[in-house]
Amino acid sequence: MTPKLELISFKLCPFVQRAVIVLKQKNIDFDITYIDLNNPPEWFKEVSPLGQVPVLKVGDEVLFESSVIQEYVDEITPPSLQPNDPLIKAKNRAWISFGGDILMAMHSMVTHKDEAISNEKRSVVLQKLQQLEAVHSGGSYFNGEEFNMIDAAYAPMFMRIDFIKNLTGVDVLAETPKLANWSKKLLAMESVKESVVPELPVMYKGMMKHMDGYLATLLKE
Repeated sequence: MTPKLELISFKLCPFVQRAVIVLKQKNIDFDITYIDLNNPPEWFKEVSPLGQVPVLKVGDEVLFESSVIQEYVDEITPPSLQPNDPLIKAKNRAWISFGGDILMAMHSMVTHKDEAISNEKRSVVLQKLQQLEAVHSGGSYFNGEEFNMIDAAYAPMFMRIDFIKNLTGVDVLAETPKLANWSKKLLAMESVKESVVPELPVMYKGMMKHMDGYLATLLKE
């Protein structure tokens, strides 16, 4: 019998959200502990091999890296959220990794203080989103009409894109209609809505103000 799972992260982390969505989608009982990364508790330094989040505690064992955590959770709780076709599954893994690159580019876009560099980062984000648009099925989800692991992986990115749009008016999905529809579908799901703390939109706005990047100058009151 698998011990009760415990996720350790911080409230703004998009990567732990991926695992939470999988857990919620599968109705798995778990605990989640949020820490302050700027002032982590002593026990966290002993638990996390790399001093990073997310971390999943499985009894006395510890897993790290969000994609590994996602796959472990999926494997121990059938039926799987992965496609049956090994080739599609492998391609999905590659595009999940690509999604991490988009999140990092978005962070630079949001936090860089120089307008020109922020706009340059936005161009990188837009280019990557166009690449994703080109391989999307055009259905409700990435692969078609069935929710898979890759959908759980991209939902946190779309949530932050939605925050940026609502807070600043910058809509990076304006030229990618398939992604816009995918985003709308994912953000309406209960497993996605319940995968974050209720105060996350306020926290995200606070993060933007604190980082004082160019996009913070566009914040609506």
